[in-house]
Amino acid sequence: MSNANKILGHRLRVGVVIPSTNTSAQPEMDDMRPYGVTNHVGRMVIVDESLVVEPGFNSVIQAMRRATEPAIKSLKDCQLDRIIVAVSPDAYWRGVEAHAQMLAQLQDTAGGVGITCSADAVEEALARLGGLRRIGLISPYTAIGNEAVTQFFVDKGYDVVALANLGGQSPSRIAEVSLQDLRNAVDAANAPGVEAIVQVGTNVPMASFAHTAEQWTGKPVIANNTVLYWHALRMSGIDDQFDGFGRLFSCC
Repeated sequence: MSNANKILGHRLRVGVVIPSTNTSAQPEMDDMRPYGVTNHVGRMVIVDESLVVEPGFNSVIQAMRRATEPAIKSLKDCQLDRIIVAVSPDAYWRGVEAHAQMLAQLQDTAGGVGITCSADAVEEALARLGGLRRIGLISPYTAIGNEAVTQFFVDKGYDVVALANLGGQSPSRIAEVSLQDLRNAVDAANAPGVEAIVQVGTNVPMASFAHTAEQWTGKPVIANNTVLYWHALRMSGIDDQFDGFGRLFSCC
């Protein structure tokens, strides 16, 4: 059935694969959904273990890796046009070459449907915002995740000028941040010389706050869920612009 014959999703059907612990990505992406676009969520069943100690941290990462492909398969019969894999770790943590291999594998699992991952979305956004290379990063984790969060950007040639941690204690508790927590993280990441602030972690509810933060920093503030959804739309030929979610949706 052609898109023109669909009552719902006649412009685009987007699959969104998120961890079972995630309570932020779905509502934020629904808020960004333009007319004629529908979102269809598949859950990656993972464990809600401690992210503060290394064994728990590694267990969560392994669970995500095992659960990603089954979640994509659960969406295959929706006749999707694009799939967002709304989880950060594997998009960054095993290097540029491993990411390319992972992306090809996920696309094969999806039956050839285009895949949007955080790493590619952020890279495309920074390019469209003027080829920005000096960034401040906001991580959802404690210091245990610092090297993994920064390595992909370093490998890609970005200069990570500053890094702020939100201190998530477990996958579900990453969402338990206050507006003051987000403001403190933006202030810490907004070091001298930073051209853009990039927040990773799809369970951080930062889509609307990033728009506000741009007003006082005067710089692009790229929230993870915003850039994922923006990338999925733009790669699918939907160029709608609207206010409330930062520069990406108002200029690019």
